[in-house]
Amino acid sequence: MKKLNQILQIVLLVYFGAFLIFFLGFRSLGGLFGMEEITADAMITIFLLGAIIFLINWVASSMTVKGLNEQMNKREIEMNGLKAKLYDFEHPKTTQAPISVPRTSKPGESPDQSNIAKRQNITE
Repeated sequence: MKKLNQILQIVLLVYFGAFLIFFLGFRSLGGLFGMEEITADAMITIFLLGAIIFLINWVASSMTVKGLNEQMNKREIEMNGLKAKLYDFEHPKTTQAPISVPRTSKPGESPDQSNIAKRQNITE
């Protein structure tokens, strides 16, 4: 669609450019095409044909922009997914339960005091 859009823009430019040159040099070019004077019917036909080419070009441009926006949105979604995966690799979640150490001391007693008490029981 992008290539069609470019071609239609060139066709529209050439169409209006050719008629601009034709009308500016009508005194010398009019006789070559068998026209004595410019009539209203000829002008209406030329401008209607130009308007139709312009509308076709406008529709093609709109479709091209819409397609590019859709591609951009898809790539943004894909990029966000890749960013999320990268974040997960850099910040892994720990799913393991914390290792519990068997409690040898009584509540309110420091571990050093319980070790001292055990040693005293062993030596006695």
